[in-house]
Parts: sequence; structure tokens; C-alpha cells
Amino acid sequence: MKRLVTTFVCALLLCPATAVWASLDGFMANLNVQARADLPGFKAGIAAQFGVPLPQVDAVFAQVAAPADVFMTFQLGQMTNKPAPVVLQTYRASKSKGWGAMAKELGIKPGSAEFHALKDGNLRYIGQQGGGGDERPGKGKGRGKGHNK
Repeated sequence: MKRLVTTFVCALLLCPATAVWASLDGFMANLNVQARADLPGFKAGIAAQFGVPLPQVDAVFAQVAAPADVFMTFQLGQMTNKPAPVVLQTYRASKSKGWGAMAKELGIKPGSAEFHALKDGNLRYIGQQGGGGDERPGKGKGRGKGHNK
């Protein structure tokens, strides 16, 4: 059993952390595995990616159920331009409804690109400042009008 867990953790570390998961649940499950493998590194990564001090990350950790919930608190805060305490207030009141319902309560419109990214698990934990940018094709990285004239 220990060998299986070690193999799984190694596989996760070798795979890019920016992979697109089939759903939010899958993304969060993988994020929890990564976090538990290196909790201090995960906390530092959250602080760097979202530009918040480590004590604020620790404060959120003390109020949520799992490491992935810490990520989602800061992710929804970034998506909605709301501070972590506001997201945590919604989390405490509505965590049984799920992150999709909480996103709606915080102002993310169903059908929006942000809502689809959330529901599809198309989020990124990269543990670096400035993370979470969209690098999918068709988002300014390809050959549109004006290129190679």
C-alpha cells in the first residue's frame, strides 16, 4: 500500500501541475494529494501565486476543511475581486452547497468563462506569482490577423 501511494505521488510530481482535469472534483482531489506531499511548499506556492503573505494563507488553512479549499478560497477571491475573508464568509455559510453555488453567490455568472473554468476544473495551481494565466489556443498566442504579413 505504501508503495502504491509513493508511486502515485511521484507520478503527480512528474506530471505538469497545469494539467486540465475532467472536473473540479478531480482537480481538487489531485491538489489535495500534492499539498499533503509537501504542505510547506504548497502554502508557499499559494502565497506566491496569489500574491498574499504566508500568515494569511495559514489563517485560511485554519478555517477550511482541506488544502484544495485554501486554493479555491484565493482562486474565487481573484476571480471576483473579493478578499479572502469575504470568500471565507461565503464558505462558512454555503460549503455544503459546493464551490459552484458559492461562486454564484460571490457574483460569478453561470455561463461565464470563469464559471465554466470552475465547473470543468480548468484551473491552475502553479505556485508562482502571476499564475493562472490562460494559455489555451485562441487566446492571443496563435496566428490571427496581422501575423506574418
